[in-house]
Amino acid sequence: MNSCLETIRDYALRSIGIGERLLPRADITLCEQFTLIGSGLIWNIYFGALALFFGFFLATAVALARGARNALLRKPAQWFIFVFRGSPLFIQFFLFYEAFVLLPKMGIDINLGFVEITAETRWLTRAWLGALIVLFLNTAAYSGEIFYGALRAVPQGDIEAADAYGLTGWRKFRRIVWPTMLRLAWPAYTNEAIFLFHATTLVYFSGFPAWQQKGDALYYANYFADKTFNPFIPYPILAGYFILLTLAIIAVFGLINRRLNRHLPQERRQMLRFRPNYIR
Repeated sequence: MNSCLETIRDYALRSIGIGERLLPRADITLCEQFTLIGSGLIWNIYFGALALFFGFFLATAVALARGARNALLRKPAQWFIFVFRGSPLFIQFFLFYEAFVLLPKMGIDINLGFVEITAETRWLTRAWLGALIVLFLNTAAYSGEIFYGALRAVPQGDIEAADAYGLTGWRKFRRIVWPTMLRLAWPAYTNEAIFLFHATTLVYFSGFPAWQQKGDALYYANYFADKTFNPFIPYPILAGYFILLTLAIIAVFGLINRRLNRHLPQERRQMLRFRPNYIR
């Protein structure tokens, strides 16, 4: 027991550079596998949480632009959704990585008149930023289409009632249209959030390298599978962690769903049910 506590102390934050630097190479224990794979999950949560947070706001903007009458707003939104939904996420990782590698070679100079600044771009080739940008854009495209569908499904009676009360412009959108859109989109958006967290495992296979062995959960699971020649321990551990993460997402999004539907009668409230997307 003391040995396992020492392992947790040494490796619990290993994926973010805190604790023991050297990875175990021989006599690998079950505790070491649980601890290091759980440590790598910190990066998966980081990628998923930040991409989901920033993607939510971009998705809202894309949905509004997608439904705009002005073609200058509508067409870019349509192409943005089409490109990111029409191409595999795995390929997007590689294309963006190659583009980010070229940026430092080309250089980005910002001329302010009195001084010229060369923008730092090498951080874009690191997974913590470059992979996050790809996930952010990808989920914004999928969520944008979900929100657009919900936006079109907002009952006309709600809009007419808002007009009758004298609500216009931003006030009508903030108090009537946007909350209704979220309420209608939330079950599908929950599935998108779950898929996004699962998709963070693709960072391991992408061109973005793990810097100083600070990898995600799949990085450590693959490491242990190679060292022990037994994939039937680390990969089920990895799957178990993601199942727990999925349950946590369902619980959090379920609370938000309840909040969004709090004004409806009990019989009309839409319960949040997990329906996995076998084909996204």
